[in-house]
Amino acid sequence: MTVTDDSTEDHGHHLPAVEDWPKGFGEASWWPFVTAIGAAGFYIGAALYVLGQNDTLGFVGPMVGPAVFVGSVFVFLAGLYGWVYHAFVKHFWSRESSGGKALRWGMLLFLGTEIATFGAGFVYYFFVRAGAQWSEAVGAVPDGFLGVLVLANTAILVVSSITMHFAHVALRKGNRSRFLGLLVTTLVLGVVFIGGQIYEYYEFIVHEGLTLSGGVFESAFFGLTGLHGLHVSLGAVLLAIVTVRAFKGQYSHERDTSVTTVSMYWHFVDAVWIFLVVVLYAGAVVSF
Repeated sequence: MTVTDDSTEDHGHHLPAVEDWPKGFGEASWWPFVTAIGAAGFYIGAALYVLGQNDTLGFVGPMVGPAVFVGSVFVFLAGLYGWVYHAFVKHFWSRESSGGKALRWGMLLFLGTEIATFGAGFVYYFFVRAGAQWSEAVGAVPDGFLGVLVLANTAILVVSSITMHFAHVALRKGNRSRFLGLLVTTLVLGVVFIGGQIYEYYEFIVHEGLTLSGGVFESAFFGLTGLHGLHVSLGAVLLAIVTVRAFKGQYSHERDTSVTTVSMYWHFVDAVWIFLVVVLYAGAVVSF
């Protein structure tokens, strides 16, 4: 994720984000807060959409939720850009130390918050399953719910995690061609997985009639899989950035912080997906 572990060429680059924090805050940056606001808007927009579908009093219109969600996407992306640029890119241009160990620990702390986020989603899922309304969700589970597409997508994501691991191993062994090949393979597999998820959504929404506001099962399914899909998409963006930089000659066995952090993130989304398949997909099929 960071660009502080690469080349030390002086490009005379302008630093628009170096002095962007409020005065009196030292090295504090407000970009993470902007990113957090955008991320929170995803959940708020989804909640408003659900309320808008069932609001008989007219307090929340049907388009309020989608509008908030779209606006949050722009806020999130703007905050993410400013955050990454401020925290990492300026170090590259100013030849400052990478702080690789600190960034790795930072990624672990970030993944800890992600575990809490997904944990809250799974707690919600187990809670609604224990409720009386869950028995009414029997008809919402489509035929072939745990079918070939889900199993193939699972295999694709698992293989991508393996290729990412060995790409990093190849980099540390100095085998650059193998590193580049496996990195590209990981990115392609990630994009294929996202495509598979989009196709699954298309099948369930268009042919099976499932919607986010359709009931207990639908809200749990789209909420958890959508949250994971958002994380995989972000991981694919990070992989693409790392891949482009790798083809420009960056990274080595001594300067691989961003490869390490992106690898950690990718393994995390892989593990979450496996848990999703076992709990959500297989759990729904077995219980019914």
